[in-house]
Amino acid sequence: MTTNTARITVSAVAGRVRSRATDLRLGGGLLLVAGATIFMGIITAEALYPGTFSTGANEISDLGGTRPPNSVILQPSATIFNVAMIVIGVLVMSGSWFIERAFARRSVTLPIAVLGVGALGVGLFPGNTGNPHAIFAMVTFISGGIAALSAARVTSAPFRYISVLLGAASLATLGSYMLLGDVSPIAVLGIGGVERWIVYPVVLWITAFGGYLCGRADGGYDEGSER
Repeated sequence: MTTNTARITVSAVAGRVRSRATDLRLGGGLLLVAGATIFMGIITAEALYPGTFSTGANEISDLGGTRPPNSVILQPSATIFNVAMIVIGVLVMSGSWFIERAFARRSVTLPIAVLGVGALGVGLFPGNTGNPHAIFAMVTFISGGIAALSAARVTSAPFRYISVLLGAASLATLGSYMLLGDVSPIAVLGIGGVERWIVYPVVLWITAFGGYLCGRADGGYDEGSER
C-alpha cells in the first residue's frame, strides 16, 4: 500500500465516522426534542384543561377529545395536545431516518419509525374519532415498547439494560391489562394510571435514547459497540 493510498483510506474512514456522528447527533437530538415535547405538551394541556381531569380516571388522549358517543372536546387543551402529538410524530419519524443512516439496522429503526407514525395518527385522529384513534394508539403502545427493546442491539451497558427494562415495563403493563382486564394487578391505578404505565416508560426511553445518541456522537462512533 502506497503512502497516498493509505492517506486516502484514512481520509475515507474519517469521513464515514464524521458522517455517522452527524447522523447520530441529528437523530438523537430529534428524539430528545420529541421526548421533551411530549412531557411539556401533556403538562401544559393538563394545566389548562378547563374541566376536571384525573390521572387515574382520565386517559391521556382525553386531553384531545374523549371517546364517543358523548365526546367532550375542551379548548385550549385539545389543540395543544393534538398539535403536540403531530409534531412528536414528525420528529420521531425524522429521527428514525438519521438513526438508520448511522446504524443500518432496520430491526432497530423500523419500530421507531412506526412509533412516529402512531403518534402522528393519535394527533390527527383524536379520541373523539373512535376506532381510528384506538388503532393508532395501539400502534404507538406496541411499537414503543418494541423500539425500546430493539434499541438494546445498538447500545452499551448500562443504558442497554435500562432500555430493555423500560420497554419490558411498557409491554408487560399493556399485555397484563389486555389479558386480565380489571383483575390485572395494575388495574388498581385506574384506566388513566394503566395507560400512563404504558406510555411514560416509552416517553422516558425516547428522551434518554436521544440523549444517549447525542453523547455517543460526541464521544466518537464505535462500530465495535454494536451487537
